[in-house]
Amino acid sequence: MLHGGKADGVGDVTDRSASWRRSRWMMDHVAGRLTAAGVSVWLLRYGRQGWNALGADPPSPVPDARWALDRVRDEHGDLPVVLLGHSMGGRTAVAVADDANVSGVVALAPWLPAGEPDTTLAGKALAVAHGRSDRITSYRQSRAFCHQAQRVAASVEFHDMGRVGHYMFRRVPAWNGFAVTRSLAQLGAHDLA
Repeated sequence: MLHGGKADGVGDVTDRSASWRRSRWMMDHVAGRLTAAGVSVWLLRYGRQGWNALGADPPSPVPDARWALDRVRDEHGDLPVVLLGHSMGGRTAVAVADDANVSGVVALAPWLPAGEPDTTLAGKALAVAHGRSDRITSYRQSRAFCHQAQRVAASVEFHDMGRVGHYMFRRVPAWNGFAVTRSLAQLGAHDLA
């Protein structure tokens, strides 16, 4: 799992960081269903709070996510991995989806601005859920990105979460259900849910 963040932020991510805490809370609520299906669940804590595209190449969370994928591979070998990301975590998941072990991306209210590259999704699955009342990231840009990614991804799904905002505090069971069912489907374990 990959948590959200800020466009720019060089402060450390701590266990008091709201975006990390929100993803931790979600992990606590979905991990039981995933582990019951034989899936390990990991939550990465980035080193820095922001994407920081102007000050880093690659942006700050990308090396952290690649490091985490290496750790997963060290511990579990060459098994399929689904990246579940919220907000900036969705953008980070797309950025590292070209890793050989990644089978897909599940992005919740992702930050996918116009012009975001999609080539990392070649042959991968993409499932995006976004609420129409989101004022932090763009529902329309997520939908447009899904349309764009259809040319390279193995499968693409866009799910309209209705009139809900960015932080997934409303319709919590629906967000969690989407995260679990799409993750298991992308791992080929959907019959175990």
